[in-house]
Amino acid sequence: MSRSSSLRVKIVIPTYNGGAVWQESAAAVARAVEGNSSIVEVLVVDSCSRDATPDVARECGFSLHTVDPRTFDHGRTRNQACLVGETEVDVVVFLTQDAIPETVDCFQRLVSAFADPAVAVAYGRQLPHRDANPVAGHARLFNYPAQGHVNQHSSKETMGLKAVFTSNSFAAYRLSVFRDLGGFPEKSILSEDMYFAAKAVMAGHKVAYVADAMVRHSHNYEPLEEFRRYFDIGVFHHDEAWIAKEFGGAGGEGKRFIFSELRYLLRHAPLWIPRACVSNFCKILGYKLGKNYMKLPVAWRRRLSMHERYWD
Repeated sequence: MSRSSSLRVKIVIPTYNGGAVWQESAAAVARAVEGNSSIVEVLVVDSCSRDATPDVARECGFSLHTVDPRTFDHGRTRNQACLVGETEVDVVVFLTQDAIPETVDCFQRLVSAFADPAVAVAYGRQLPHRDANPVAGHARLFNYPAQGHVNQHSSKETMGLKAVFTSNSFAAYRLSVFRDLGGFPEKSILSEDMYFAAKAVMAGHKVAYVADAMVRHSHNYEPLEEFRRYFDIGVFHHDEAWIAKEFGGAGGEGKRFIFSELRYLLRHAPLWIPRACVSNFCKILGYKLGKNYMKLPVAWRRRLSMHERYWD
């Protein structure tokens, strides 16, 4: 028996009005969990959904915990979920409600990364949804390549900020290390996953990208949505400036993304190039404003942000 196959695993899925995509995701999770004795619980943390989201969770046999949506926070809510329900586990997998497991063994493949005792975080590959537009499709191909890798502190010399890239849409954490390092930040606008990965790498642990553990997850964002999302990313990088100081900024990776996207669209969808240019302009403007959010009144921060409740 491999070291990873003996680990006890808990899956945590935050939900809110998940709709049809949650029904598809929940069914795929249920299929993946069936007969897998290492997965001891699937915990759905629901923010008082007004649709059938909680019913779907119950029908699939998942545990259900309800939280007040006014208190939801990307970091704090996930930290608390580790203490709810089945807590005697070795690995916690976080999945979002719109991430659909691509294969029934995706969780086993993800958790297999923990056979290396130095790995503290593992994240899987995100493929675009079937209805993804060309811009969204390229973003997934760029950020989630077909080849896996394992990063450590020295990886920053070649990968820069990408050395601590991860995504809680489909990621797993060694719970002992997670607790030792204090978990996610208690108030985070987003990118709590990068925050923890950076802490882990700086403490001597590793981050594994498991390319053969796959889910479908993407967003067809409008340019204004991209602006607001990147405003929040800028806020995060302002508040957690130590990450860029330690691993490098996002500028070089941003340029590489834009040129990759242009080449991709020229080959596959040239009519989308103007839309991509508008979106990229909105991303850059939003990011720069977010980095300088302290100069803006709170009312403006709330209007520009994708996560308005963060500013309450």
